[in-house]
Amino acid sequence: MDISESEELSKPVEYKPVNVKDILIEMKDTAELLIDLSYSAVLNRSAELAAEVVRLEHKMDVLEIRAQMGLLMAARSPSDAEQLAPVLGIVTATDRISDAAGDIAKIVLEEIGLPEAMRAALPEAVETLLRSEVAADSTYADKTLGEIDLESETGVRMIALRRGDEWLLNPGRETTINAGDVALLRGPESEIGPVYETLTGTAYDPAPPEPSDIADLERAVDAIVQMKNLSELAVDLAYSSVLFDDEELAEEVSNLEIEVDNLESRFEAWVLQAAADAEDPVKLRGLIHLGTSTESISDAALDISEGVLRDITVHPVVQLAVQESDEILIRAEITDGSRLDGTAVTGGVSDADVTMSVIAIRRPGEGWLMIADADAELRGGDIVIAKGTQSTAEQFGKLARN
Repeated sequence: MDISESEELSKPVEYKPVNVKDILIEMKDTAELLIDLSYSAVLNRSAELAAEVVRLEHKMDVLEIRAQMGLLMAARSPSDAEQLAPVLGIVTATDRISDAAGDIAKIVLEEIGLPEAMRAALPEAVETLLRSEVAADSTYADKTLGEIDLESETGVRMIALRRGDEWLLNPGRETTINAGDVALLRGPESEIGPVYETLTGTAYDPAPPEPSDIADLERAVDAIVQMKNLSELAVDLAYSSVLFDDEELAEEVSNLEIEVDNLESRFEAWVLQAAADAEDPVKLRGLIHLGTSTESISDAALDISEGVLRDITVHPVVQLAVQESDEILIRAEITDGSRLDGTAVTGGVSDADVTMSVIAIRRPGEGWLMIADADAELRGGDIVIAKGTQSTAEQFGKLARN
């Protein structure tokens, strides 16, 4: 840690009136970005991405303190305390996710030990995540995302912007790109290079992947990607279960936590087997850290949804967040012979008369299928996690039942 980061950590956080609802939403968005960045830093062995994780972790610490202060000021009666206790648990669990993501980033920053060939073993379907600093003479500088129409033109998404110490976690079409901004880009490797060059003025020239000297490294990296995807989904579902007081979503968080535990156990066994044959077993030490941190993220997601599982009434400060939510997550079970039974899902979109994005399927006897990684066909008995608006979610649920 450098001097400036140490000074930032030592700054006092004074109480000021805050909107706890807004802080909870910001913590959720920050946690999801932290997971994405930390795994990308490991899989691509990127110290730059790992450093951004540490910056975000510091931001999360401040958000946690401000949320705790706001919740303490809001508790005026035993009834308030009962309803606010699960919200305080959400804040604490979210900070645990942040800490776990920071531990993942330190695998790279502290060179704890990773196989050199991890990037070569990445599945082709995995998109690239890059950190880029906007040059003063970039043709994108001083333009909005709507004006450059980045995603439509290139398939590359700008998932976050850092402007000094300030983060824009969900940049939209009205967001202006400024010179000096740090932009986080996600997209296909074939397309992300030209966008990076336009932003930075520097050619994207990644080092060629090294061949693996470890047996079945591809299988291990596949397991890492699956654990990352399931952990992200668990966090998303956990927050949604609280926001909508949905016990079924909370139960799926529990199912995901069990699946991540099983994956982590198998992954750890593989690392130990690989270490027995490796010339330098120490270079696999970081993978053990990765598995442990992943389990911590899924455990924290389960803690977020604990209040729902215990049937504790959701506090109004959480319910207010729903009123501004354009999209919701739902859980739907596909009934045999229903209109969704046998429906194809391509690129996350189901071939049905309703616009919903299918995120994941839990198939009895087969486990979880992440639709981002593969197309699928819905079957009777499938438990589907999908995202859409309130109205389309209701329509999707009816199609799943009838």
